[in-house]
Amino acid sequence: MNVAGIVAEYNPFHAGHAFHIRETRRTVGECAVVAVMSGNFVQRGECAVFDKWTRTRAALEGGADLVLELPTVWAVSSAEHFARGAVGILAATGVVTHLSFGGEGGGAEQLQRLAACLDSPGYQAALRKRLDAGRPFAACRAGAVEELLGPEPAGLLSGPNNNLGVEYIRALNALDSSIRPVVIPRTGAGHDGGNHPQYPSASFVREQILNGTLPAANPAGLRWGARWVLSALRSMDEGDFAALPDCGEGLSHRLYRAARRGRTVEEVYALAKTKRYAHARIRRAVLWGALGLREKDRPAAPPYLRVLGANARGRELLRRMKTTVALPVLTKPAHGRGLPLLEREARCTDLYALCQKAPGPCGLEWTTSPVMLR
Repeated sequence: MNVAGIVAEYNPFHAGHAFHIRETRRTVGECAVVAVMSGNFVQRGECAVFDKWTRTRAALEGGADLVLELPTVWAVSSAEHFARGAVGILAATGVVTHLSFGGEGGGAEQLQRLAACLDSPGYQAALRKRLDAGRPFAACRAGAVEELLGPEPAGLLSGPNNNLGVEYIRALNALDSSIRPVVIPRTGAGHDGGNHPQYPSASFVREQILNGTLPAANPAGLRWGARWVLSALRSMDEGDFAALPDCGEGLSHRLYRAARRGRTVEEVYALAKTKRYAHARIRRAVLWGALGLREKDRPAAPPYLRVLGANARGRELLRRMKTTVALPVLTKPAHGRGLPLLEREARCTDLYALCQKAPGPCGLEWTTSPVMLR
């Protein structure tokens, strides 16, 4: 039986995500679906609007069979590290045959060509000369690819889903994995887009939840945890900021100054921002600092597979994985006691509880069992 892997945040799970799972099964053939899902914090440097167990249940009810956690140190990272962590988890299962992701145009072969370009010595040289001129990374990368492949392939990188897809393929190549990429054309509102009669964007749905237009039980956002974030940032020195990932090129100094002047989290972002630094890069650095994480806390590769939930087919897949898996599989909270990465994840979960509209208690990482459906 084929097994399709999907990397997702499901923040929150919506009709477009269910469509992607259905289209994956239509394209690959009837298969089990393993979702690697970000935990309580997401790539844009924010809280997930609902906790990871709530989102796991929604994913299982929406068509996924097994949900594995992408730990915070990869979930809140640049596209390259995000992809390396997630693909490492899928590859370690030993059962995943396909990796399905959305795209804004261009098939798997075109994205594979882009991935090969990004891993070539010529690309590194073309990128470096642009970065040395002080331009933003995204513009430098697009310019380097255009120099090597032309404007049309470079234009594919302007789509956020394509961008992640290329990084997934690079991660597969780095692992010499036999997992095959599958591109599902994105349908409905674009990334960070607005409403759509069938498939609104996740950002639109989140805003409806956070502003109360769409009633929901106890959502989360940094808006409710702002005092904690500011307190953590103000306790950091310049060395602490320099120890955060992607904080070179003077960003650590700007963040240190911004954290000491800003009176709101948004003001800290604004004070640190320049044309050189993408807003998402600043948000991620702020969140890493607030969570007490440093670049050294991110291992070279995932050390375990953490089960967040499964249905009957997912549990059968877990039984099959006993003879194929390359890493320990954690199916009970107690299995993670003493593991440094999961101990850090537990601390992140405790801080996430402060960002819920009605603050939650400590210790949920050790008392909440995986979501199991029939």
